[in-house]
Amino acid sequence: MAEEIITVADFGSIVRGTGDGLWVPASFPTPDGSPWVYQEPGAVVQVQNDTLSVAAVPFTRSHDAVQFFDNAKHMYFSTRPFAAPQGGALTLERELSARILGGKHGDLYDGFVSFHLMDLAHGVALNFFVGNEEFATVYAHLPFPGAVAPRREAGPTFFAWFEEHRGMTKPGEFHRYRIRYDRAEDSLTWSFEDQEVKKETGVGDLGPFTLAMGIMTEKDIVPGKGSVSCHGQGAAGRWRNIQAVVETPGA
Repeated sequence: MAEEIITVADFGSIVRGTGDGLWVPASFPTPDGSPWVYQEPGAVVQVQNDTLSVAAVPFTRSHDAVQFFDNAKHMYFSTRPFAAPQGGALTLERELSARILGGKHGDLYDGFVSFHLMDLAHGVALNFFVGNEEFATVYAHLPFPGAVAPRREAGPTFFAWFEEHRGMTKPGEFHRYRIRYDRAEDSLTWSFEDQEVKKETGVGDLGPFTLAMGIMTEKDIVPGKGSVSCHGQGAAGRWRNIQAVVETPGA
């Protein structure tokens, strides 16, 4: 296998806001065609020492009807795709820290910092959600607008599978998180500080992937009441040393 290492930086494009860099504000179209943009208006954004820091306290963005509009509060998408070559593999690594302010103790989904690989064409999301003292791996097939979900031999077409891990991090600590898609092996692997914490096989042909990073909640919309995701809490996230490793066979 030949390896190509791609550094995923250029956080300055977030501050410039011109839309011509590596990162842009994340958005999805609403049913009427207008964009739902994941940006907290009062967020404080800082780029220093090749590290992106975003603080949004308190959360204010919500949606009373569509769950995936309600979840993310402030998020960025990469403007370039990342793919595993035929017979090869793609690994995405990053260092991430999270500090949740005013959240419900012990409730990761009340507020967290995230990093994602998203196959938007198929509605596949591969994520790490990181809170003060816990994180979760996430493997999901979701009904993103315009997505065609991959066929599965068994199980539901749409699902979100969260697996929580506690006591491995503390507020504000940087740790290295890795997601690997081995196209040749037909597998996905999630790793924390080089320790494998989840593996799935038989995942099908995936990609290309959009990278995403954000500050989020994951609280179910209540019928007759709407969103319950904002109650004065907020979060501060930092991302650095993001790289993609593309492995190509036969080179």
